[in-house]
Amino acid sequence: MLLNVHSCFSLRYGTLNIEQLVKGLLLNGYDTAVLTDINNSSAALDFIKECRKYGLNGLVGMEFRNADELLFIGIAKNEEGFRELNELMTAANQRNSLLPVIAPEFNHVFVVYPFGKPLSHNLRDYEYIGVRPDQLNRIALELQSTQQRYVILKPLSFQDKQAHLLHRQLRAIDHNLLISQLKPTQIADTDEVFLSKSSLIRLYKGFPQLIRNTEKLLQDCSFNFNFKNKKNKKNFRGSHYEDNQLLYTYAMEGFLRRYGKTNKVAMDRVLKELEIIKNLEFATYFLITDDICRHARARNFHYVGRGSGANSVVAYCLGITDVCPIELDRYIIRFLNPKRNVSPDFDMDFSWNERDEIYDYIFQKYEKGNVALMGAMSTFRSRSIIRELGKIYGLPRGDIDRLVHEPQHMLNKNEITNMILSVYDQMSDFPNQRTVHASGVLISEKPLTYYSAMDFPPKDRPTIQFDMYVAEDIKFEKFDILSQRGIGHIKDCRKIVFQNQGIRIETSEPQRFFKDEKIAQQLRSANTIGCFYIESPAMRQLLTKLKCDEYRTLVAASSIIRPGVASSGMMKTYIERHHDPQKVEYMHPVFKEQLEETYGVMVYQEDVMKIGHHFGGLDLSDADILRRIMSGKKRDEKHLGELHIKFTRHCEKMGYPKDISQEIWRQMESFAGYSFNKAHSASFAVESYQSLYLKTYFPLEFMVSVLNNYGGFYQRKVYVNEARNSGGNICLPCVNKSKYNTSIDGKDLYLGFDCLLNLEEKLAVRIVNEREQNGNYRSLENFILRTEARLEQLVVLIRCGAFRFTGTGKKELLWEAHLRISGKQQKTGMVTLFETLSTKQPMLPKLESSLLEDMYDEMELMGFPVSGSMFDLAKSSFRGEIMAKDLCNYEGKTVRMVGDFIAEKKVRSRNVSNMKFGTFLDVEGHFFDTVHFPQSLKSYPLNGNGLYLILGKVTVDFGCPSLEVQKCARMPMLSDPRSE
Repeated sequence: MLLNVHSCFSLRYGTLNIEQLVKGLLLNGYDTAVLTDINNSSAALDFIKECRKYGLNGLVGMEFRNADELLFIGIAKNEEGFRELNELMTAANQRNSLLPVIAPEFNHVFVVYPFGKPLSHNLRDYEYIGVRPDQLNRIALELQSTQQRYVILKPLSFQDKQAHLLHRQLRAIDHNLLISQLKPTQIADTDEVFLSKSSLIRLYKGFPQLIRNTEKLLQDCSFNFNFKNKKNKKNFRGSHYEDNQLLYTYAMEGFLRRYGKTNKVAMDRVLKELEIIKNLEFATYFLITDDICRHARARNFHYVGRGSGANSVVAYCLGITDVCPIELDRYIIRFLNPKRNVSPDFDMDFSWNERDEIYDYIFQKYEKGNVALMGAMSTFRSRSIIRELGKIYGLPRGDIDRLVHEPQHMLNKNEITNMILSVYDQMSDFPNQRTVHASGVLISEKPLTYYSAMDFPPKDRPTIQFDMYVAEDIKFEKFDILSQRGIGHIKDCRKIVFQNQGIRIETSEPQRFFKDEKIAQQLRSANTIGCFYIESPAMRQLLTKLKCDEYRTLVAASSIIRPGVASSGMMKTYIERHHDPQKVEYMHPVFKEQLEETYGVMVYQEDVMKIGHHFGGLDLSDADILRRIMSGKKRDEKHLGELHIKFTRHCEKMGYPKDISQEIWRQMESFAGYSFNKAHSASFAVESYQSLYLKTYFPLEFMVSVLNNYGGFYQRKVYVNEARNSGGNICLPCVNKSKYNTSIDGKDLYLGFDCLLNLEEKLAVRIVNEREQNGNYRSLENFILRTEARLEQLVVLIRCGAFRFTGTGKKELLWEAHLRISGKQQKTGMVTLFETLSTKQPMLPKLESSLLEDMYDEMELMGFPVSGSMFDLAKSSFRGEIMAKDLCNYEGKTVRMVGDFIAEKKVRSRNVSNMKFGTFLDVEGHFFDTVHFPQSLKSYPLNGNGLYLILGKVTVDFGCPSLEVQKCARMPMLSDPRSE
């Protein structure tokens, strides 16, 4: 009887999640209801699935609104009707237009207009008027023939009248108003709550025609959605047979390239995989992924294939991944699980500035309407909840900040803040707005409007309105097209090396890098700044502790660093056992049998599967589900509990000691921290090696590529420092030498115009284009005439030293710029034979300048000094008692060091107090790390950029030194002479 039900996916309006909604329908005696969320169908299929679980007849529709004006409600008679509703909403979203006031012609949809809405047409066969309970008295005197077009309209938006407050708060947030400023038309009536079916019938008992009409309408609707069939495009070519034949051909071609003709082990594995792929109908998924990779290779795009699909030798032969699964003995069941009903994942990484072209290729190749980006749902989280609620109640910014950062403060104890905190839990993880998944693409056999309406975010690509979890539930297999800057580093470095040295280099077939001693030394010494995934302070420390110098160890390190292994306490155990394998003690013989390669430590997601299956007695299907749950794919506490019971019962049956089985489960459960699968770690390690090869043999060109891809983990000055340490001569921007990005000539690195914080991009591009067309600039006057630069932009260029080729001082040039332009913009196209802006050359006295002034200019314009370092700006000449390179020699001693702040990481220790890890550069440009425990941090905070004097005790852990900070403070700087 409920034709107008809102869930919390009626964003910033409804307050019921799908589970609450369905349980509420059951408790109130309903057997049928229509979910009609406002202007979207995000939750429609989730609602259907949940209803079926409890034996309810779930139906779907959509409520169409322009802002706060209710236009009409559409109810799908069937799947075709659902598509019609989604297409109406999709068209409006694509045009960014208002919805029609009157419903369009529908073939499979019922339309319900709100009573009292003026209509300019006679109702069509599928159109009705919805009458709310409080409107019954207005139709009481109407003829029964008139009432034949009326139906019951009892909207449902929240649990009870108490939840109306949450609804009002959401509406105020949506309208960016104080809650007291909301108008009646902007909020729902307080009666949009659950009402039992019997009570609803009693309300309308005097109007039996309305009850009959409503029942008839619902009886004419049937939504028989198939959740079991795959929704992806069925064939790459014309049929499954053709797809399997093509995949076989491509795999054999790749096999010859990867393994030659005589590798029987690899051939057996390939043939076995092809048979599995054929039986499970995965060929199309493989071929579409392969097609994307072929296009990338044709465009000379570097890419990295990751995900569980990288466990496949077929994928390796196709060139989807560069990681050989046989070489790493990866857990074959992860891919060849015969119970698996979804294709293995392929995560394809492309350079950050090339991914859009890959998207364009996909959207152009496949039928319009059958391809879309994956949607995602942004939710209300922690601090954002308090800030949003604080604003709608008019709290001053300072009060909101205090409530966020000091919730226990005595000034927070008042009626408003108590109310805000009381609804905090209700809004936690509450849907806030639809957004775009980071990488997912759907390619469908049928038009995607059969499943959802589409949004069109800023780049105007259709985006499905549901998220990856709904997609998985309805049997969609997404294609993950990701971007990262590390790939840009590799691709651009190859180009730069050729331009600077004339050497053509290749980074494919990276196995040759694994045995290179120079690269091994770089890895062992953690000289990895700029290298993908292995440059962060934590990763560099781990490499040092492991003395990592070979591929398999790096693969393990890529997963050990993840929160799963780290939080289980097994990272330290792994390091200890790595250094002394003779001391390995296996918790059970199964651990030796299955995890000997990793010293009995669960490192990868596959290890959870192995132990769950071989120790815990879970079948492979359950073990894979356990792996998915614990890898953060979909945290399902109920299902996890069921698996825990199975695991525990098996352990009891086998007579395992209870303490051992409990500890093993604890370690497995820690993998909720998003641990990697081995294929993922291996793919990351391959890319790390490719970067490390370039850094080892072409360090200057590599740093240029890092700068031009806008870095990685650190700020720009770190990569400039690294280039200087590698023998580069760092040159300030120059109008006759620099390009838009950083460039290199021999060992001279010219910083690009992009590093100037206040220079307009269009002028930077114009400077380079004009110079390339008409030659170098001869003077400031010549530059002004040819580029039409405005005065404020000239000032930026002069102050950064971009006109030093003239031999004239910066202060003189600034005078000249002001006198020549005098606040007037020169006319366009004024390059003349005479090249003069004024008839008189200014006569200036000798003006003094200093290196200190230059460095302060550079700090202001670029964020860091280039002509010197932060140490040159310090008032004190003290540079520390020891340098970073000597730390290991002072273990246990308390020393003073001076460091230029680089990075920090905030963590919570076991006592829930805050602590930090810091990273600094010493005066020689070398890194050292600090640990700031809560007590020290409270008295001596770490407050971002600056030069710090640090007192601390040197600790060395597995050969990796750090400084446990007792005291630290920013050092005073020399005063800025420009302001004197």
